[in-house]
Amino acid sequence: MNAIGRSKHRACTLRAVLSVGCLAAMLSGCAAADKTATTQAKRKSSGGGSAMVSMNMASSTTPGKTVAPLIKGITPVPTQVLASTKWQGMAISAEAMTAVPFVVFNGTQEQEIKPSSKTTFHLMVMLSDAQTHVPIPYASVWATIHQGSKLVYDERLWPMISRYMGPHYGNNVSLPGAGDYKLSLLVSPPVAARHVEYQNVWLKPHRASFAFHWSRTS
Repeated sequence: MNAIGRSKHRACTLRAVLSVGCLAAMLSGCAAADKTATTQAKRKSSGGGSAMVSMNMASSTTPGKTVAPLIKGITPVPTQVLASTKWQGMAISAEAMTAVPFVVFNGTQEQEIKPSSKTTFHLMVMLSDAQTHVPIPYASVWATIHQGSKLVYDERLWPMISRYMGPHYGNNVSLPGAGDYKLSLLVSPPVAARHVEYQNVWLKPHRASFAFHWSRTS
């Protein structure tokens, strides 16, 4: 083999060696990447990743089975739906639940409101979109209750937030006892900027009246 032939042979051999070396490096890199991905997946599945920990914490409570705790020794009674109606796509629901202490925060100070021995129940009014069931805040609600011709309750309902009911409007109510009553709710328009789907609704105060029967349950 002459000099030119030997030179070509060396070049071919060198290219073959380099090709094999590159292929080996590629395979080694892929294997390392697979090993890293597998290790990360194992860590996440075992709770080692922060995202997975957050997901586990968020899903620790079974939806629909959250139970409100006892508050200051007060035993809760089942919530009663007093009445419900709709107004321009807004669902209005009035419910009675166990009266418990709540706190009013005015931006700088908290004031605890405690039920008295004469308190009958805590009145909650939920305002929500009738289609999406999303709560509607920024409104105001005034409640009056009559027993026959006698006015027995006439109070503003506080805008309230709760872990178990979400945004709603509420206050404690004292009634003379079991019997038939008439509840009247004056719902004032939400004072807030609105997306266009709400631009032509809830522009004037609305009064909704209901008859309900109250008796304490255990």
